[in-house]
Amino acid sequence: MKSLFTGRYEGYSIHHLKKDLISGIIVGIVAIPLAMSFAIASGVKPEYGIYTAFIAGILISIFGGSKYQIGGPTGAFVPILLGIVISYGYENLLIAGLMAGIILCLMGIFKLGSLIKFIPRPVTIGFTAGIAVIIFTGQIANFLGLKNVESHEYFIDNIKEIVTHINTTSFYSVLTAIISLVIILITPKVLPKIPAALAGIVVSTLVATIFFSGQVATIATAYGVIPNTLPDFAIPEITFERIQLLIGPAFVIAMLGGIESLLSAVVADGMTNTKHNSNRELIGQGIANIVTPLFGGIPATGAIARTATNIKTGAASPMSGVIHGVFVLVTLLLLAPVASHIPLASMAPVLMVVAWNMSEQKHFAHILKLKSGDSLVLMITFLLTVFTSLTLAVEVGLVLAIVLFAKRMSEKLVVTKVLPDHSKESGKVQSHVVHQKRDCPQISIYTIEGPLFFGAAQNFEEAIVSSVQQQKVLILRMSKVPFLDTTGETYFGNVVRNFKAQGDTILVTGVQDELKLALQNNGLYAEIGEDNFYPHTGEAINKALSYLDINKCIGCKHFAFRECQELSRDKGTVNKVTAPSCLIGED
Repeated sequence: MKSLFTGRYEGYSIHHLKKDLISGIIVGIVAIPLAMSFAIASGVKPEYGIYTAFIAGILISIFGGSKYQIGGPTGAFVPILLGIVISYGYENLLIAGLMAGIILCLMGIFKLGSLIKFIPRPVTIGFTAGIAVIIFTGQIANFLGLKNVESHEYFIDNIKEIVTHINTTSFYSVLTAIISLVIILITPKVLPKIPAALAGIVVSTLVATIFFSGQVATIATAYGVIPNTLPDFAIPEITFERIQLLIGPAFVIAMLGGIESLLSAVVADGMTNTKHNSNRELIGQGIANIVTPLFGGIPATGAIARTATNIKTGAASPMSGVIHGVFVLVTLLLLAPVASHIPLASMAPVLMVVAWNMSEQKHFAHILKLKSGDSLVLMITFLLTVFTSLTLAVEVGLVLAIVLFAKRMSEKLVVTKVLPDHSKESGKVQSHVVHQKRDCPQISIYTIEGPLFFGAAQNFEEAIVSSVQQQKVLILRMSKVPFLDTTGETYFGNVVRNFKAQGDTILVTGVQDELKLALQNNGLYAEIGEDNFYPHTGEAINKALSYLDINKCIGCKHFAFRECQELSRDKGTVNKVTAPSCLIGED
């Protein structure tokens, strides 16, 4: 337990506590309207968002791996949670959240936190922008004050609902929403120290209450009065059937929560020049999501905007996150009945602005302008997120990104046939597909450059087999092959066995330690023969000449009798070497 706080509170003083107190209160003020808004957008009562903000917020700050992380309900979860509520109901949402917490803990325990960074940027930007579109359009009904609008799981169905009920638009709701939006936009410029969302909600609520009370829908009329009491503790009924039913949604919540929290932690690191512990962060997120559903709260994760606010207002330690949670709790107990009078139209612009800010439109436009494979991954992930589901979008986006990456990497593998340079300038190697008149009928030498993996292995085999015909010795220069996978091993093995089956010899030069170990582990090293591996090509050519009749062709005579120079990479000097070493080149 002691290690939990090591380095987080060392040298902590009253001065630091004052800074944390100020930051915690300010972030708490920011968190309250967002927590209620995210809960409503997720299809649950606003108090459940408040429960999440203070319970998860405190636990994430205590057990998480980021010094400045602020946790709670976030916009990224909105379409996921809404879909679960619609399809499975609120109680099953709690179970899915609890299961997601367990998955997050296991991810942290098995040290999978570092794997999140391998998710390509186009995929994260694509689904984040898609979520932003869903959140924004999901608030149009409240902005316009539409009546009898039902929430659906899919984007198209929700747009149809809006179009169908557009004739129920309320002038007073639109006016309230516009006032809230204007205040939210101008507050950062005029009064930067006041939370814009809170200012917009307070001002628009006062206007609606004073001038047209009862003309707009409020939290109380839509969801009932928010209770100013502590949430009840209850363990949801968990059955094997429910676990089977909800394992998919739980996994999606866990993955999205892990990605969001670690992205937020990275942002915090950049702002404070610190380093978070990704695995401990996942465990902290997991604990929070296990406990929060027991009190009726919805899934939570690290909140980038609130974390940034925490840092900007001077937070000194995770205590600011704890104070933020306590402040939310105290506010609930003291002011819940007052918050019940907030118009839904006042809260709609808050989420619309959140959606705009999380859409990363600049990065989206930049990747789109590249007109590359990344652009394709971005658009497909984005469109699938909006029109189908986040789960399918991420799966397809990742698979497409992997396929495109493999294609690009396969193009990096270059198989080049080489010959000695017959020009007056010795010490050079020709590296190109040679003309038949200058080819050597007994020795084939190939330079292999790039990874020998599943995307390129077949091309490697075809390049060798198609051009090696009557040669007795095949020399493969492999100093620039960093690794080979099992597919590369198979095709490389095919080349070795086919060539040796004809009674010919394979010599390999310049193999680096990592590749050599891989060849030893898969048996190819022994199959080729330990004596057939050489550090330099010149030595391999000397060995090859011992097998051959060097008087057969001009090429072989050239190998045997011409002196050339080798540029030593290690010593940086030019050494005189004997005959065939003119082919050594870089290895």
